[in-house]
Amino acid sequence: MGKTITTYLMTGDPKGAQYVLISNRVCKMIMIPRSELSTVYEREELKTPSFYILLGQDEDANPMAYIGQTEDFTERVRQHDNNKKFWNKAIIFISIGGAMTKADVEYLEYKGYRLANKVKRYNLTENKQEPKRPHLPEHQQDAMDDFFEDCKFLTSFIGCNLFEEEKKEDATGQLTFYLSRKNCNAKGVYSSDGMTVLRDSHIVKECAPSYKNRSKRTEWVKKYAYEKNGELFLKSDYSFDSPSTASSYCLGCSSNGWTEWKTDDKRSLDSIFRYIGVR
Repeated sequence: MGKTITTYLMTGDPKGAQYVLISNRVCKMIMIPRSELSTVYEREELKTPSFYILLGQDEDANPMAYIGQTEDFTERVRQHDNNKKFWNKAIIFISIGGAMTKADVEYLEYKGYRLANKVKRYNLTENKQEPKRPHLPEHQQDAMDDFFEDCKFLTSFIGCNLFEEEKKEDATGQLTFYLSRKNCNAKGVYSSDGMTVLRDSHIVKECAPSYKNRSKRTEWVKKYAYEKNGELFLKSDYSFDSPSTASSYCLGCSSNGWTEWKTDDKRSLDSIFRYIGVR
């Protein structure tokens, strides 16, 4: 079944503050960059109980999140602005009409943290304690479970995979792609989640001086690669959001993954997925 999504740019800037609604649903998501916090204090709806997420990166440039709840986000975010350095964006979920209670948003926080911690796509160490499950009447818990499904959908809609469980696909049904250049012999598989480079792939040791993500790639190598006979290999499978990021990290230089990754019969990733309409 299709969904109608309404996105309103609160400042007219497509990268600025905005809110997102699903037609005929009560969940409203407000997304505010840290640089535009002044817009928060003007909104009365943010002085009602809400479930929220702070998004950013940790010191190793890995995605990081803080999951919380509050009865007044305009006050709570002042504390986070002073005490938490990592975040650059906040997404806040409220009920249209302000119908949620403190127990409701505590339940959403509990569900959100548990799922995000299970999925493990984001660093959650800013949550110093695991939220406790509050008591809700059965009918209200059902309502909040339904509300949380909308939170998950809207989070995914804006390109954040905090709550997305990795799809388990039958490996026998996946094409293997190869990235072969001097000092590189990597293997990977492509899915809707992106490009997964497979364990023991041989990757380039030194980055090109002009590679703009050189420092991030160096940190990635320290964490996820091992050295054998002077060459680098991946310790385990590693998933990237895009084929080009995957090929660039393997090669240590900018590259177009859609043309670099090829099957054993030399068909490019682009030619296969463009043909079947997936890209």
